[in-house]
Amino acid sequence: MHKSLIATAIGATLFLSACNEQAKEAPAQSQTAAKQASQPQASEQAATDQVATEQAASAQATNVLMSPSPLTYGAPEFDKINNADILPAFEAGLAEHNQQIEAIIATPDAPNFDNTLVAMEKSGAILTRTLKVFFNLSGLMSNDEVQAIEGELVPKLTEHTDNIYLNDKLFARVAAVYAAKASLSAEDQRLVDFYYNQFVRAGAKLNDADKAKMRELNGELAKLSTEFNQNILKSFKDDVLLVTDRAELAGLSDSEIDSLAAAAKEAGKEGYLISLVNTTRQPLLGSLENRALREKLWNTSANRAMGTNGPLVIKLAKLRADKAALLGFPTWADYVLGDQMAAKPDAVFGILDDLAPKAVAKAKVEAADIQAQIKAAGADFELKPWDWAFYAEKVRKAKYDLDESQIKPYFEFNTVLKDGLFYAMNKFYGISLKERKDLPVWHPDVLAYEVFNEDGSSVGLFYLDPYARVGKNGGAWMDEFVSQSFLSGNKPVVYNALNIPKPAAGQPTLMTFDEVTTLFHEFGHGIHGLFSQVKYPSLAGTATARDFVEFPSQANEDWAVDPEVLTHYAKHYQTGEAIPAELLKKVQAAASFNQGYDTVEYLAAALLDMEWHSIGQDAKVDDIKAFEAKALAKHGVDFGPVLPRYQSTYFSHIFAGGYSSGYYAYLWTEVFAADAFAHTMAQGGLTRENGDKYRKAILSMGNSQDLMQDYINFRGQKPTVDALLKRRGLL
Repeated sequence: MHKSLIATAIGATLFLSACNEQAKEAPAQSQTAAKQASQPQASEQAATDQVATEQAASAQATNVLMSPSPLTYGAPEFDKINNADILPAFEAGLAEHNQQIEAIIATPDAPNFDNTLVAMEKSGAILTRTLKVFFNLSGLMSNDEVQAIEGELVPKLTEHTDNIYLNDKLFARVAAVYAAKASLSAEDQRLVDFYYNQFVRAGAKLNDADKAKMRELNGELAKLSTEFNQNILKSFKDDVLLVTDRAELAGLSDSEIDSLAAAAKEAGKEGYLISLVNTTRQPLLGSLENRALREKLWNTSANRAMGTNGPLVIKLAKLRADKAALLGFPTWADYVLGDQMAAKPDAVFGILDDLAPKAVAKAKVEAADIQAQIKAAGADFELKPWDWAFYAEKVRKAKYDLDESQIKPYFEFNTVLKDGLFYAMNKFYGISLKERKDLPVWHPDVLAYEVFNEDGSSVGLFYLDPYARVGKNGGAWMDEFVSQSFLSGNKPVVYNALNIPKPAAGQPTLMTFDEVTTLFHEFGHGIHGLFSQVKYPSLAGTATARDFVEFPSQANEDWAVDPEVLTHYAKHYQTGEAIPAELLKKVQAAASFNQGYDTVEYLAAALLDMEWHSIGQDAKVDDIKAFEAKALAKHGVDFGPVLPRYQSTYFSHIFAGGYSSGYYAYLWTEVFAADAFAHTMAQGGLTRENGDKYRKAILSMGNSQDLMQDYINFRGQKPTVDALLKRRGLL
């Protein structure tokens, strides 16, 4: 997953990208500037900004966020950043940015590309540096103090953003540049289009009364999205299972049990602590023999945050419908998709509904096999969601003579990372990664690397945060501390966050194959940011449409199962012996196993997203479970043993993470990924020629030109669904 910082913080509110380090969304204005935008009070504003400027000067000596970091490529000084630094730097950044935006508006010369758009790209350095650090670390190292800061910061940032997009004088300058863009270069025109569309979509053309309504809606949406996310973080801490009898954990390996014991000890408890991962399905369900414990674990996962986030889901969906209506769109989905590749909800429903019957049919075949396995084991109960993973493992073992415990010893974390991922990236792109132990990190488990091209030139910095812990968001994601930009001279500083369970001290980290593919997936986002070769930060790296940004990440997953790569890293952690050829064949043969389940689980979540955001302004929803059941039945994915990957109350992607009406993107982009990988393999596979072509046509381009044209430049044609259907075993 690619996680947008500002989307995480304030939902749908957009943040203008400055010549700082944020390449996704863009500038903003301050709380006091909000008043100025509606009723300018120049002298009061100047006095306020002067006070903030003086405060910034006095704090600059100790607050490292006030000035550019002296570390390599502006990497944050994590060892010197304190929570107490955030709000002072934020307020100073607001004041600085207000002055810069006012200077743009007050420019006596006629608006042109340089004095308006380039000037905005260059504005807001302190603000963006502070936001980058804070919102990244709030997802990586949250606690009560961080959440309190977030609660204070987000409303001001939301108001600040509104003051940019709803400022008539500033929009008039942007519109003037837009009207005269024909004489500009293609990349400059792309930036003009980006800004103009962002302003219009934020409400720049509304009348004063409707702008006031927009401010109110944005404020409430930001507040509720933040609350939703903080409830999820609290849920990861509170919604756990404490097992006191080791016998109940039958089926788990000794190392897994030791890990649960270590987690309990760290939490100050006696016994074995089972924490939840982000999705409905929990990894331990495939191994736990105790059916009652499996059911308890499943229900804990599936019903989490219902009391706290249930009311928020309904409010968020309604407020988004109201905002869409204010902007002239029938639904929030229509609004969101207006600047995506899919363009219309019908296109999204079309692809999801086309795949649903095939996926459900496949899942029912899988369910019949599992029910037969249950019967063969001497039981007579009906298959339930908490049984699927456990008995599916038995089916896989029976069909392929393969189970997870056989292969995990061959997937030791460090070997997978260096001899798998880094090896493949070196073969394909010629890059190498050198560990930088001299750079400070935000947690002792974090690894820091500098990335180099084959000729020795530096690409940028890459951090990897592999392990789950209290205070860290669930799931896996990529983001940036510094975005690449030729305008600013910035090289990229990016990171990947995973949530692999940390083993007990002295024990190896043995990964599931899902965790292996997730590692490859997130580094696909990483190289999308690292390989960017774009002038403007607003268009750089992963600052693309949501239904394109998951393409490079999913394409990178396929290298995890490429025979040349797999045999290079799949080595026994104790003996160093390569995975036996026979076992390797089984792994590859089982690659499409359980794809009916996986596809239905995903489709159900994507359709829930679309249905929540397809309600009209007058729709009345008061029962979440009833809404979910009706939505799944409508699209034929209401298959009892398979629940959505995320149910509404913990669906952070769409209610706190910027993927509202966008979760379909994983399937949309998988069409691109499967087609691209099939084409690459037909052209010789893991070669530098193929890698250089893909890097130049796709990964280096950011959002600097039409995204479909990027793909055509690489592939020679638009993608087809054939490779996807084969990949998922649905043909």
